[in-house]
Amino acid sequence: MTATITTITTTTPLATGTWTIDPSHSTVGFVVRHLGFSKVRGGFGAFEGTIEVADDLTASTATVTIQADSFDSGDEGRDEHVRSGDFLEVEAHPTLTFVATDVKHVSGSDYVVTGDLTIKGITQQVELTTEYLGTDTDPFGNTKAGFEATTEIDREDFGLTWNAALESGGVLVGKKVQIVLEVQATKA
Repeated sequence: MTATITTITTTTPLATGTWTIDPSHSTVGFVVRHLGFSKVRGGFGAFEGTIEVADDLTASTATVTIQADSFDSGDEGRDEHVRSGDFLEVEAHPTLTFVATDVKHVSGSDYVVTGDLTIKGITQQVELTTEYLGTDTDPFGNTKAGFEATTEIDREDFGLTWNAALESGGVLVGKKVQIVLEVQATKA
């Protein structure tokens, strides 16, 4: 028996207006080196945001707020340490934010979204390499859009400087953090 798999790829133009990020179908994730050779993966479980799509796509905006205490790497001891003053200091800085300031079309469904990322009260400009995955209507009549985006930051640029030296001369936690976003948004 031979099975035929058909893949349908659509890149329906994104409708103008307000889109709300659906946190139950989206992820805000990260990857960071541990001991210089392994990777720790995790994310934030509580976040919200909106995307305002303009007629001129380059004038579009996006705003995302992430609850810092929702940090989860799968290890409660590590998570509590990252929430502490050594890293996120969640009591003094309860949220991380991203505000898009520019959208540039690269080619096809690829874009670069530039914006201000604020972590621990420090704001730095970042560029998100973004792919628009298309839109569709769910069985309940809601119009949905999908996006994937990545960027890499130096955590020390945001005041996240804690580390521990290793016998080898290396450090416990890598400076570079890859941010990985998978977003599903609903048209308002």
